[in-house]
Amino acid sequence: MKNSIINVLQPDASKRLDVFISEKTDITRSQVQKLIKEGRILVNNRSENPNYKVRVNDSITILRPVEEKEILIAEDIPIGILYKDPHLVVVDKPSGIVVYPAAGHDSGTLLNALAYRCEKLASIGGPLRPGVVHRLDKDTSGVMVVALDDKTYYDLAGQFKGRTINRKYIALVYGNIKDDSGKIAMDIGRSASDRKKMSTKTRRGKEAVTKWKVIERFGSATLIEAKLGTGRTHQIRVHFSAIGHPVLGDRIYGKKVEIEVKTAGNKKKIVFPRQMLHAATLGFTHPVTGEYIEFSSPLPEDMEECIKELAT
Repeated sequence: MKNSIINVLQPDASKRLDVFISEKTDITRSQVQKLIKEGRILVNNRSENPNYKVRVNDSITILRPVEEKEILIAEDIPIGILYKDPHLVVVDKPSGIVVYPAAGHDSGTLLNALAYRCEKLASIGGPLRPGVVHRLDKDTSGVMVVALDDKTYYDLAGQFKGRTINRKYIALVYGNIKDDSGKIAMDIGRSASDRKKMSTKTRRGKEAVTKWKVIERFGSATLIEAKLGTGRTHQIRVHFSAIGHPVLGDRIYGKKVEIEVKTAGNKKKIVFPRQMLHAATLGFTHPVTGEYIEFSSPLPEDMEECIKELAT
């Protein structure tokens, strides 16, 4: 058995026990509930229910078997590092790479690459996703930050929760958006028909706000900048799909993987190899120095090519 201990700090106070543990480890919420029933999760050396609200300074002990898949293997995978110090690392994640190992992706992830390039990673987050305070979808490219120590992890997590992180995305969306700018404020939660998807049509959604502005119009597509006010799963993809302008290339929300455009009297088909979504800017207060730092990533080649195709 492996005995791991997680201490509760202020940013996570009042969360359900099962939710808190699933966020801090690689254990799913249903697995957490099973472990609680089996008496293998203790709060201050006592058994509690899954809906127990964790408190500051609670000490949570997790007893579970050590499995081979729970070991993060260092792999020499090429990854762009924008910034690195003893406390955190900022990376330029390419599309097509998963952030951390999970079912179906035991290796070849961003965390495998960072385990190779960093002397240490934070212990918070579990053995397979240490230091991960936010993530990008597999087919979304751009800037991400990962904590290298626990203090930095909690500070960054607090900034994300407090909505002080500056996050800007560039996206190609379907159709010609009528307005030049706007705000989408629709709650997001799990889809009732497909639990792997998120939806704005849900009874138990959480507040989600996306501000956007048009960068360029192409008639059948619009290049936009989106700024997150909240950080819900698949937020930009779900929001723009809900207003009838799904992200081009998104095979889950909208399914506009190709469009036909007219050029010089002729028609041509443009195929989008993946969802046209890029995390262009990430800014935050450095947890140790207290300075505001900001990082940017240029549009990747595949998005540039699609924009050129739309413009000609």
